[in-house]
Amino acid sequence: MKILVCISHVPDTTSKINFTDGDTKLDTNGVQFVINPNDEFGLTRAMWFKEKQGATVDVVNVGGPETEPTLRKALAIGADSAIRVNTAATDGFAVAKQLANVVKAGGYDLIIAGRESIDYNGGMVPGMLAELIGANFITNCISLEVDGTNAKAVREIDGGKETVTTTLPLVIGGQKGLVEESDLRIPNMRGIMMARQKPLSVVEPVAATKETSTLKFEKPEPRGAVKMISPDNLDELIRLLHNEAKVI
Repeated sequence: MKILVCISHVPDTTSKINFTDGDTKLDTNGVQFVINPNDEFGLTRAMWFKEKQGATVDVVNVGGPETEPTLRKALAIGADSAIRVNTAATDGFAVAKQLANVVKAGGYDLIIAGRESIDYNGGMVPGMLAELIGANFITNCISLEVDGTNAKAVREIDGGKETVTTTLPLVIGGQKGLVEESDLRIPNMRGIMMARQKPLSVVEPVAATKETSTLKFEKPEPRGAVKMISPDNLDELIRLLHNEAKVI
């Protein structure tokens, strides 16, 4: 089984976010970038398939040279090879178009992506990718088993979980639960050294129309001042909740 794991290069959640160019671009100065957490859950599951079923695991990213350290980390975790599509990730459709070209060229059976990236939270790339390559698609995936060309998955739905069966080729949008946080792997020194020897190929992009554009970014409103109410002053608490917070 050939597995392709889609890797997004995203800011660490502890990074301080600022914008430039009239609040239309992310200011990357001082920002630490990491593997998108939902993608890391998928990569860890792919490693299980590699170790238990002999699958080959490649990783792919759409982005410039600045994303290669993130791909190298994925190689250090255990992926066999990496592919970088040499173009900026401008919008969801353009990214899906680039990924579809990689999938078709590589003949992959299973494509694992995160259900969404934690930077733009679009949640659209895996579904569009599945449509472009004519594959089955399961999102919000929290469990996946593959037996030959058959797959069994569990996904989260409103108010519960749903178990589905399908066949390869398959695209999934994974999330926490596909593996647990305790299963995530920290690259060791041997993995880091081996990653330097593994292939990281750069492919040129295919023509793709940018369907969306960013008009402006805005930060959330700062939190208001906190009012401390004595535990003995229940009437004041009720008054504030009713008149100011307007939650009762």
